[in-house]
Amino acid sequence: MNDERVSGAAPGGPAGDELAQDFVRFALQCGVLRFGEFRTKAGRLSPYFFDAGGFDDGAKLGQLASFYARRLLASGMAFDMLFGPAYKGITLAAAVAIELARLGRNVPFAYNRKEAKDHGEGGVLVGAPVAGRVLIVDDVISAGTSVRESIAMIAGAGATPCGVAIALDRQERAAEGGRDLPWSAVQYVAKELKLEVAAIATLDDLLRYLSTSEDTHLKRYAGPVQAYRDRYGV
Repeated sequence: MNDERVSGAAPGGPAGDELAQDFVRFALQCGVLRFGEFRTKAGRLSPYFFDAGGFDDGAKLGQLASFYARRLLASGMAFDMLFGPAYKGITLAAAVAIELARLGRNVPFAYNRKEAKDHGEGGVLVGAPVAGRVLIVDDVISAGTSVRESIAMIAGAGATPCGVAIALDRQERAAEGGRDLPWSAVQYVAKELKLEVAAIATLDDLLRYLSTSEDTHLKRYAGPVQAYRDRYGV
């Protein structure tokens, strides 16, 4: 397995990373992480499913923002503001900005509309002026498309995209045109787009949680998830 530090990405953390393990536990409690048989966009049958849309009330969103903020502060990433790509990134960027301010790191945030507004202030960007070093906040990186679109908007505003913060790094090979690529979407963003990536947790963190769980129901999924990691992982 490749070390994400080599690729330029910041992984969920070292072995035994308490923040990552706490996040996996939290995602399971919220039903955001589920097990079974799920068809991915790439056509693969995955034994697990992660849907950040399940963080759907104030308490869950606040706790999720706390995980993002703590990971960002621990990563040492340098940034001047947050940017949330529509749609999930909008709520995430706002929530993370609130939590960072609570922890003493007050930064502005902005987000985009899917369609340009032709009245009022107009344009596609909303919020603080996009300037300086801009950190993109999203739930996952599936193909890098959203990141490339965000980069274009940030650069178009005269600012500098500097990194991406995500909840879960699936550590899974990207797919294009029906074929598997030798790198993950996170590795593509780190290597080709030259952006540092900070993930709250990785698939390896999930596997560590499952394999050490005392819950026999959960522990039985460690094998299928490991097999999926072995087949499609980077």
